[in-house]
Amino acid sequence: MSDLSTRVRLRREQLGLSQEELARRMGYRSRSSITKLEKGINDLPQSKVEELAQALETTPAALLGLDAPCACPPGFEPLPTMVQVPLIGSIACGTPITAEQNIECYIGVPAAWHADFALTCHGDSMSPTICNGDIVCIRCQPEVEQGEIAAVRVGEEATLKHFHRQGDAVMLLADNAAVCPPMFYAGEQLSELHIEGMRCTWGSRVHPARLLPPPGSARRR
Repeated sequence: MSDLSTRVRLRREQLGLSQEELARRMGYRSRSSITKLEKGINDLPQSKVEELAQALETTPAALLGLDAPCACPPGFEPLPTMVQVPLIGSIACGTPITAEQNIECYIGVPAAWHADFALTCHGDSMSPTICNGDIVCIRCQPEVEQGEIAAVRVGEEATLKHFHRQGDAVMLLADNAAVCPPMFYAGEQLSELHIEGMRCTWGSRVHPARLLPPPGSARRR
């Protein structure tokens, strides 16, 4: 008896169907074709797979056993569960630039990162930690720990820096001071400062095959 035969029988029994009822759904005159299929006597023609899947209220992939998770070979780790997060414009790693709020596309990232959105970095002020063109994933939160890399909005602009609070002042530090000196904010300037979130991970450019356009929009060419 083949695996397909077993899956057909188990699915039929799960639905509470008799062989006669399944035969009627398939347009067969008698149950003999279903009996022979479940016993592995007859093979199922490829042209009948989709029709049988519909009759059993399932999918062709499930019927053929193609939706079952594959065992991971020794020495390999299973692929992580992925989620889609929006890539929303760019954020400066140098002179702050206006952060675009429109969603450019969606990218696949591991769910374990707990990222809310991603940004593309430009400039070398955070090099070598974060390089020009890197995709940075951000977790939305209003506060960050001392020294954490945060996406910080200053007025209508945003930048990615190490966040330090010193008494009533805030200092944003770059990893490459030669490119970007420390940025200090105090007094009324603090009212313009807003933490967008904490950097939860980063990586090199995302492969185009993993980029999806926003829902309802056409892919840019």
